[in-house]
Amino acid sequence: MRIAIAGAVFLIAAATALGWWAIRPVASPGASATPVTVIIPPGEPAAGIGRRLAGAGLVRSPWVVVAVARLLGVADRLRHGEYALSPAQSAIEMVRILARGESVQHRVTVPEGYTVIQIADALAAAGLADRERFLDLALRGGRRFERPTLAGLVSGSLEGYLFPDTYHFTRGLDEAAVVERFLDRFDARVDPALREAARARGLTLHELLTVASMVERETRVPDERPIIAGVIYNRLARGMRLEIDATVLYALGEHRPVVTFRDLEVESPYNTYRYAGLPPGPIANPGLASIRAAAAPASVPFLFYVLKPDGRHHFSRTLSEHLDAVRRYRR
Repeated sequence: MRIAIAGAVFLIAAATALGWWAIRPVASPGASATPVTVIIPPGEPAAGIGRRLAGAGLVRSPWVVVAVARLLGVADRLRHGEYALSPAQSAIEMVRILARGESVQHRVTVPEGYTVIQIADALAAAGLADRERFLDLALRGGRRFERPTLAGLVSGSLEGYLFPDTYHFTRGLDEAAVVERFLDRFDARVDPALREAARARGLTLHELLTVASMVERETRVPDERPIIAGVIYNRLARGMRLEIDATVLYALGEHRPVVTFRDLEVESPYNTYRYAGLPPGPIANPGLASIRAAAAPASVPFLFYVLKPDGRHHFSRTLSEHLDAVRRYRR
């Protein structure tokens, strides 16, 4: 009997010692413990995470992560993302970090007026999304994202709806989750009052964003935005072609300061030199100031404008006034 008890005590002590050894930091005290980057994909179970940490030399065995996660009651709450973990941390510390989702966050700023393609390039350059998969969703797969604000989409493109702002992403997100983050920000910033303003003007939200995107691409001067919007509405009301250079460049898929006469001949519904009315959709992703300008344009008598050397525009009421301004500022 005594021998059996002694044996049981020995086994418990040995198991305890083994468990303690297993969850202790891999790095010995005082040794260098440079953080190791580990990316946990969405849906990875605790066993898979354990294999990743063991493979990175952060824990002694994959089962340690599973055992600790179960012990702490977080086995089904370990979050995906990019983590910077250290061999000097214990398995318990690492599991708690994963459960809290303390992942590495990468800052990306998307300027007002960026197109979907420019956003895809920025995300790909930061290693936060695969460019082609992102474009497949944002240019062709927009209808898979079911939101009231997307009810007016006329194609699968989300151009105009990826709100320009500063974002923090962790690596390991799939492209759909990245798109959802942009759409969440859009829904939060483009409030019901702006949507109601669109309806009051007889416009859908999609049409309002189309006007706002042209405003965004036509001027970088804040106080000109409502005036540009006013000119756009004035020309629409008179059945005039908008003749906005930025729409031609969008049709060409190019970004440059000068439009040539040959460019104006491009066959595209986005070419507002060839076709009257609004283009089929936004030509960029406008910021809040341009959306507000499109919703509340200035009441102006102007029908034309031309860019001046100082970056501002000269506005004209008549074609003859406009041609005089063109000769004056484009010598």
